[in-house]
Amino acid sequence: MNVIFIEPGFPANQRQFVRALASIGANVIGIGERPYEWLDEETRSWLGSYQQIASVTDEAALEWAVRQAQDVQWVDRLEAVVEAHVMPAAHVRERCGIPGTTARTAYLCRDKVAMKDALREAGVPTAASAGLSSTREAIEFADAVGYPIIIKPRDAAGAAGTYRANDEPELLEVAQRCGLADGAAVAVEEFVEGHEGFYDTLTVNGEVAHDFISHYYPNVLEAMRARWISPQIISTNRLDEPGYNEIKTMGKRVIDALGIHTSATHMEWFFGPKGLRFSEIGCRPPGVGQWESYCSGNEFDLYREWAFAVCHHHIDRKPSRRYSCGIIALRPDRDGNIFSYEGVEDVFKQYGENIVEQYFPDPGTPTQGVEAGYMANAWLRVRHPDYDELRHILNDIGERVQVRAG
Repeated sequence: MNVIFIEPGFPANQRQFVRALASIGANVIGIGERPYEWLDEETRSWLGSYQQIASVTDEAALEWAVRQAQDVQWVDRLEAVVEAHVMPAAHVRERCGIPGTTARTAYLCRDKVAMKDALREAGVPTAASAGLSSTREAIEFADAVGYPIIIKPRDAAGAAGTYRANDEPELLEVAQRCGLADGAAVAVEEFVEGHEGFYDTLTVNGEVAHDFISHYYPNVLEAMRARWISPQIISTNRLDEPGYNEIKTMGKRVIDALGIHTSATHMEWFFGPKGLRFSEIGCRPPGVGQWESYCSGNEFDLYREWAFAVCHHHIDRKPSRRYSCGIIALRPDRDGNIFSYEGVEDVFKQYGENIVEQYFPDPGTPTQGVEAGYMANAWLRVRHPDYDELRHILNDIGERVQVRAG
């Protein structure tokens, strides 16, 4: 099995997909933007060959590299697991006759407006939305659905470039900030009140082979705007409880409606006064190292499961569901350089057996802004057999650990 994998060197967890493919006997052909010598020794050992190009999102360059590989051997799969790489990979895949996620599916999973139109047609409950390119249209949309409204790029990943406008003055301000006032195309959505979480799958031949459900505390927009919050993402091990059946059913309808075949998926949802509402999907794994939480919580190698799915269209092992597992972001009290940590030693004494991964930047490291995400500064990954107890542990860590900067 010859598999082209796009960008094996960055971001850091890309090497895990290469490792997994090599571990089941695949010949991995890397295409990336970095010189081969910049890849770490282990990653190089897992690659059968490597081609550097200027940009993996340049479809002409990517197609050239893929055809170079095809001149040497038959290529069975072409895989991309980063949001920005999914669409270029789909276009090149189709032009080069390689099976995998289609350009139509990649587009529907990327363009927020087309995505929601397709899902509403399939009967999936979503927020009201529209694609707009003027402030006047946004005001008319808000008048029709009511404030607050959400404004985001049509092809945004996560909360990047996402704004909430609570009234018309705020909408006018956001329109200036996001370029809408100058004619930029954006997606606008009805604000959906409620708790936010996500449903992740490994889908094989259109069927859910592995699935995972995670919760945000607090919701993403709030977490990315307030420094004092130590936000958490927790994956539950209670997936068999009846309360999650509606999420699973919705997820399968989304997969069917968008034509997803064999791929990782990442689906965001809200649950509130209006019931369950679908938010958006990525035809790729989640960010913030969330697969590491799934691996730790379920005592198996999800990357290897992905490799089996891609190469052989089946999975190898079942998740144990033994632990819930979550990450907590520990933010500096101000911008500057980190100079000390408080409470860390006591937390490790009390919860050391539950902590499975950690990151504490060295003193002197410049801080990153709140908007940079959950893994931008210090963080801990923690697991526990009981979901409620895990929430208690993470809350306690958030209160006790202080990151000092100046």
